[in-house]
Amino acid sequence: MASADGRVQAHLVVRGRVQGVFFRGSLKQQADMRGIAGWVRNRADGSVEALLQGPRDSVSTVAAWTRVGPRGARVDSAEVDWSDAGEPLESFEVLG
Repeated sequence: MASADGRVQAHLVVRGRVQGVFFRGSLKQQADMRGIAGWVRNRADGSVEALLQGPRDSVSTVAAWTRVGPRGARVDSAEVDWSDAGEPLESFEVLG
């Protein structure tokens, strides 16, 4: 699925030891390097949630990166739900 301009959107939930290991900051770096917009945030249950929006190849690459994460992380699972990209996002943000 892609929008008229070729953008796709992926919603991710990553579980494991993914908080306190610079996961959100590292994900932002990965997204910024590939021109992906969206956001990432910690969830109360200890997981990390993200929304990625951009070209399919770039979003796929970053989604695959979340299965490993940065040094110090231990990813037990990374769920990805693909959908049509909605309203275009402008940048990638790390949310509280």
